[in-house]
Amino acid sequence: MSTVVLLVLTGLGLGALYFLVASGLSLIFGLMDVLNFAHGALMSIGAYGTWWAASGRLPGAGPSGLGFVLAVAFGTAVGTAAAVVLELAVIRPLYTRPREQILATVGVGLAVPALLSAIWGADARPFPAPDALSGTFGLLGAQVPLNRLVLIAAAVIVLIALKMFLGRTRHGLVVRAGVEDRAMVTALGTDVRKAFTLVFAIGGAAAALGGAIGGLYFGSVDPEQGTSLLIFAFVVVVMGGMGSLTGAALASVGVGLVQQFANYYTTDGLGDLAVVVLLAALLLVRPRGLTGRLA
Repeated sequence: MSTVVLLVLTGLGLGALYFLVASGLSLIFGLMDVLNFAHGALMSIGAYGTWWAASGRLPGAGPSGLGFVLAVAFGTAVGTAAAVVLELAVIRPLYTRPREQILATVGVGLAVPALLSAIWGADARPFPAPDALSGTFGLLGAQVPLNRLVLIAAAVIVLIALKMFLGRTRHGLVVRAGVEDRAMVTALGTDVRKAFTLVFAIGGAAAALGGAIGGLYFGSVDPEQGTSLLIFAFVVVVMGGMGSLTGAALASVGVGLVQQFANYYTTDGLGDLAVVVLLAALLLVRPRGLTGRLA
């Protein structure tokens, strides 16, 4: 029983990490019809920004207490700023040219890890996690790492915040209207371009937050971390239904649990294969994914 409890909470923690990355992908694709292959790079930027700040290089930041909160905020802010620059400099000129758009984001996704490797090296760096989050707590006989709860809580907060943004704020409604009829919204005096930049910033912030606290899960950061997680984030987006936040959340839970249980009860590494099989089986039954809509 204790093993099952540990695997479930570990799987939920991993699923939460997938959701933080996939939510931005789903939001950007669902509202803007942009497949951002540089999204994993934003996660890596958030991870390295947090690692850099928590290592004592940012005044007031550190690996404990409010210092760690400040480090996470700094890493998330850096990733958000990178997302805005990406949208303004790369994506905006290519909104009507999807092929060039894909090539450009793939190029950025390859360039950022190379740049991080050039600055800090290709080897993984130990993540300075707070002592308060390095321990465990007992649940039904299992000793569960506390950082799993942090990841789960962050994913739930992000999901609620994104749904409220889309359904209950003026900016969210403007974005949705701009997607349906951009010319009409522009004619009414609303600058849709600013709304789209806001969406990109929010998506980038979610990915950067995933990188910022993902170090708690892995215990280290490395330049390719975001790229490797991006693959599973795309799986989550496809399984959940392209553009569906609710579907992405459900798919994240399923992928995280399947991966953990398969790796434990079979050979390590077969969890990835199990996820691919799950994706294929789901698409055979529901080609549009679990929901297939933005909700």
